[in-house]
Amino acid sequence: MTLTRTARALAALALAALLATASAACGKEGSPPVKGPRAGQLPRYRVAEGFRLPDSPTWNRAKRRGHLVVGAKEDQPYMGEKDPATGRYSGFDIEIARMTAASLGFDPAGTEFRTIASANRETALQNGQIDYYVGTYTINDNRKKLVGFAGPYYLAGQSLLVRAGDDDIRGPRDLAGKRVCSAAGSTPFQRMEADHPEADLVAYDTYSVCVDNLLTYQVDAVTTDDTILMGYAAKVPDELKVVGEPFSEEPYGIGVPRPDDALRFAVDDAVEAHGRNGDWKRAYDATLGLSGVPAPEPPAVDRYPAS
Repeated sequence: MTLTRTARALAALALAALLATASAACGKEGSPPVKGPRAGQLPRYRVAEGFRLPDSPTWNRAKRRGHLVVGAKEDQPYMGEKDPATGRYSGFDIEIARMTAASLGFDPAGTEFRTIASANRETALQNGQIDYYVGTYTINDNRKKLVGFAGPYYLAGQSLLVRAGDDDIRGPRDLAGKRVCSAAGSTPFQRMEADHPEADLVAYDTYSVCVDNLLTYQVDAVTTDDTILMGYAAKVPDELKVVGEPFSEEPYGIGVPRPDDALRFAVDDAVEAHGRNGDWKRAYDATLGLSGVPAPEPPAVDRYPAS
């Protein structure tokens, strides 16, 4: 190991130790510190008065309960992140869930969020643990056999996160023999297995563990959607960077129980309506837009036929 590499390793370890100290009460050792929008910057969503969806068993169950239960991620900066000190969730995905709740006739403030790992999303929807799921959930044909998808509400792409001083990895072509980390069960993990077997793939339940290991030189890169990686890089720009061009298209959808088509079509309506009235852009600017990437145009909703 060269002196420069040693110095970088010590710097990374020092950063990890500092972050661990800062977040010790949060229980996330080594993770980049929580950054998120101030409550006053977030848009407010008008609750649809008198809304009814009698053909949806999911909606009816939520109505009897009095609130929606939504699956989400808790470790994705600016997308879906939970503050361990307060239990509050924040991020663009969280705002998508809240604006959808308002369109379905529920007070967004009363939405109950539950952290669901990537590998457990379909099971949680099938078992009725959650009413719908918003958490960087890529729409694909295999998943459509298990759950329904409303949207997409955002178009992302798979990319790579590396240490700021690493110039050896510029894209997927540079991953031979490199330890690359992703979330178990995720689309990016599956793509790496299929398309880049030359990489030494490592899997964990959460991306925060991958980022911890990247900061402490236990892995060489983290791969997932560019939205997630932008958030991590924005937190510690002196230590992490996103490299190369996205090498996939990841249309994010809102997962609903299959075959609750009534709910799916109502959520499609909500996504389109909030795109038209400006809520979508305001939510983006207050969350994912803090990474410095300006808001794109919302993608067109894909209203595929009923199950």
